Amino acid sequence: MKKLVFLLTIISFTAYSQNVSVIKITDFEKRINNNSDTTYILNFWATWCVPCVKELPEFDSINTVYKNTNVKVVLISMDFKEDLSTKLLPFIKKRNIKSEVLLLDETNGNYFIPKVSEQWSGAVPATLIVNNKFKINHFFEKKLTYEFLKSEIDSIK
Repeated sequence: MKKLVFLLTIISFTAYSQNVSVIKITDFEKRINNNSDTTYILNFWATWCVPCVKELPEFDSINTVYKNTNVKVVLISMDFKEDLSTKLLPFIKKRNIKSEVLLLDETNGNYFIPKVSEQWSGAVPATLIVNNKFKINHFFEKKLTYEFLKSEIDSIK
């Protein structure tokens, strides 16, 4: 019976299209430190964070609205790497999250937090909006709304 449950779990994750890459802070830096005109909306969150979970639909809506533009929503989970298959993937599937999800595999906050923003205390939710072409680097350590995000994005042009 345990083998059947395990097999069904694997099949259900395989059938679900969302893939979560595990990254290091250096991977994150490479992605945002480029000269493209892409606006990155980078939300740091965790499955155990109530305000984070409440704002995720806002980011997914932004992702849908700006899908065919140079705006890229990336949800960066702060959950533990060992919880990827048991907590994070089921969470994403249950909520039908469409935005790209990454799992930040870092444990030394003194090392990685300032690389995201000198303003970041390490609390979540936190969001970084970056567009290098237009020299935009806005950081917010609070729950954000769709209207606020849309306003921020629309002001970059």
